[in-house]
Amino acid sequence: MQLFYDDIDEPGLNTLSVYRQKQGGYEMLRKALAMTPEAVLEELQASNVRGRGGAGFAMGRKAAFLPKGDMDKYLVCNADESEPGTFKDRELMQKNPHLLIEGMAIAAYAVGANRAFIFIRGEYMHPADILEAAVAEAKDAGLIGPNMLGSGVDLELWVHRGAGAYICGEETALLDALEGKRGNPRLKPPFPALQGLYRGPTLINNVETLMNAPIVLRMGGEAYAKIGVQGSTGTKVVSVSGCVRRPGNYEIVLGTSSREIIEGLAGGPPEGRKIKAWFPGGSSAPVLPGTDEYLDLPYDFDSLAKAGSMLGSGAIIVVDDSIPIVDVALKTAMFYRHESCGKCSPCREGTNWTVKMLERIDNGEATPMDLDIMASVCDQIMGNCLCVLGDAMAMPVASMIKHFREEFEAHIEAARERADLGAAVQTVNRDSHAGQEDMLAPTGADPTAAVV
Repeated sequence: MQLFYDDIDEPGLNTLSVYRQKQGGYEMLRKALAMTPEAVLEELQASNVRGRGGAGFAMGRKAAFLPKGDMDKYLVCNADESEPGTFKDRELMQKNPHLLIEGMAIAAYAVGANRAFIFIRGEYMHPADILEAAVAEAKDAGLIGPNMLGSGVDLELWVHRGAGAYICGEETALLDALEGKRGNPRLKPPFPALQGLYRGPTLINNVETLMNAPIVLRMGGEAYAKIGVQGSTGTKVVSVSGCVRRPGNYEIVLGTSSREIIEGLAGGPPEGRKIKAWFPGGSSAPVLPGTDEYLDLPYDFDSLAKAGSMLGSGAIIVVDDSIPIVDVALKTAMFYRHESCGKCSPCREGTNWTVKMLERIDNGEATPMDLDIMASVCDQIMGNCLCVLGDAMAMPVASMIKHFREEFEAHIEAARERADLGAAVQTVNRDSHAGQEDMLAPTGADPTAAVV
């Protein structure tokens, strides 16, 4: 079943005339305006649509947190798609911008918001141009703006281009950037639903999440909830990249086998290669090994969480057996070190320190004990930062140490041999991060003669 991709490649779908002709554009907005805001919100809650941007929080529940009353409220679309491996929102905005605008108008009506913003990643220049043209079309047709469709309801909508910072994907950093400040995460509470943009109640949702609103109203919340599996309803656009033959965006019903996505739709790894590991939800998701146990997992929020990872933004990155796991860990850590805003110590110092430790491993200067220290530091980062950027580095790196400890140790020994440093002294105080097996004594080497 495809809810987004049925007509996605229809020529001219980005224009108002084709959107109305092929998808009945803005008819669901007309239907929503004929209902009470409470009735629209009930439909969204009945659908149990969960956020498609990373956190997976139920859209209807999040919207219900906004206070009632006559005040300025804001709706913000988070289109700052900067998670490595994620490129679904770019295609959706570029090919069907009016579905997003209609979804935002419906969501704004449901929560009583009178001002809305699309905060789009600065590098997305072409999609931003298309969005601005679509917003202008909708305003000229009276679909948004003062007195939407003659309903007496007002909604002003703007497209705001970011400056290319990953941290602005975090909702409170995004709000600061939207206000013209440096994109830094805010202390919470207060949460955006109560005190967000310009200190007013604010609903923030991802592009794909908001684009579900017209679909939910067309089908009905209860009917929509029957698609997928319990706790993960509807379809999901999944970006597949890395070591696969057919990388791209694929719309799947939530609960589909991960193997079907990676090997069926994306073609699997190149001939002669095997899947070593895969990120289920972008580079911030804990990696899973490429074994049958994990490849056969249903691709939904709860199944991946139980397996120790997360669905995240819905970006699968495949790593085959030609790629050293240390290289993957180092590139991941370097990205998050570069993108850290530096506001809090665990993230600022932890990401930098992790990069240095991984460089020591790659240069042959480390010992297996360093793996225990690095895993412990990752534990200290997780849950102790102002936002989840530090966790986004710590979770995948810690999971790589957990699942590929032997490869890390072999890499250490090979690097030390290349650097003519001798065998590493084996650690004896291994903690829970080190894995279940006992450390093996070095073969053909005298540990007492090792240079450390």
